[in-house]
Amino acid sequence: MIRWLLLLTGMLPACLCAAGGRPADLTLPPGFSIEVFAEVDNARQMALGKRTLFVGSRTVGKVYAIPIVNHRAGKPIVIASDLNMPVGVAFRDGDLYVSAVNRILRFRNIESRLNNPPTPEVITDRYPAETHHGWKFIAFGPDGKLYVPVGAPCNICEPDPDRYATITRLDVQTGKIETIARGVRNTVGFDWHPGTNELWFTDNGRDWLGDDLPPDELNRLEKTDQHFGYPYCHGGTIADPEFNQRNCREFTPPALNLGAHVAPLGMRFYTGNMFPKAYRNAIFIAEHGSWNRSRKSGYRVMVATLEGNRVVKYQPFVSGWLSLQQTLGRPADVLVLPDGSLLISDDHAGVIYRVTYRAEKSKIEGN
Repeated sequence: MIRWLLLLTGMLPACLCAAGGRPADLTLPPGFSIEVFAEVDNARQMALGKRTLFVGSRTVGKVYAIPIVNHRAGKPIVIASDLNMPVGVAFRDGDLYVSAVNRILRFRNIESRLNNPPTPEVITDRYPAETHHGWKFIAFGPDGKLYVPVGAPCNICEPDPDRYATITRLDVQTGKIETIARGVRNTVGFDWHPGTNELWFTDNGRDWLGDDLPPDELNRLEKTDQHFGYPYCHGGTIADPEFNQRNCREFTPPALNLGAHVAPLGMRFYTGNMFPKAYRNAIFIAEHGSWNRSRKSGYRVMVATLEGNRVVKYQPFVSGWLSLQQTLGRPADVLVLPDGSLLISDDHAGVIYRVTYRAEKSKIEGN
């Protein structure tokens, strides 16, 4: 029903009408295939349990659970509703954690209770309640803490630096919150380098400085309490015209400047074995796409190739959601499955895609 409604309203291209068929409008490198994995209204962040995919949403207030059997998705189950922008989901030790603006919720032993979800526990309600950049991507770090960003409550302003434009980590056992990064306008995606355990994150730059300024960013946290420039400096070198009382050299520069307004959201290091070796430990980034640029940009999944801590290449991996300036989809998050395939959530079309790889026969045979 969701798919037919999308087709009737022109929100979904006809090539996606058959689940499991390759979306013909999307372009990938040779050897890669893409199919519709599941239909999930307003799908945003994804998290994997032992046998279940959990999916948050922003505009519909729901959290979904999708049973997975033999790499195939079962029917999505609504396990929570009427929440305030429950974008973020994270799974640990059998429990599901959900961000709902100022609250972090926990659903105990969730996989054994999908059809009868427990009443969530409130781990904390001490995060800011503003909804402007109030939705939160969350994830557990190598230290066992839950990392929770707090966006700036504005486009550009000088908010309380101890409360906004930060990345925090939360001890879910004690409720203690610690700030680990500052000057981060709005990150909606982060992950840890598989080799170094350093935190890498995307950041969305301010609006209304024109089509091409400032760049969105990919950043790397080397030590606790680094400052990444907001609101004084953007892209490492661009002083803000309204808040320019600080020198850009005071702040940590980006690991990579991305396109202006491309809206990088979910990002993950590729840790699987299915894709070619060149993708190992590369970063997949979902560029959600611009909303206020005269010509749209983004609307694709990109891949950043690293040498050590240096980004040496940044190129499209999946494109085609923007066609003749018409929006066909908006990638919001990426997630690597245990078999090495890659999931991509699309909150505009209300679907989750699965990308797989199979080497060409001539390459397998060494011809």
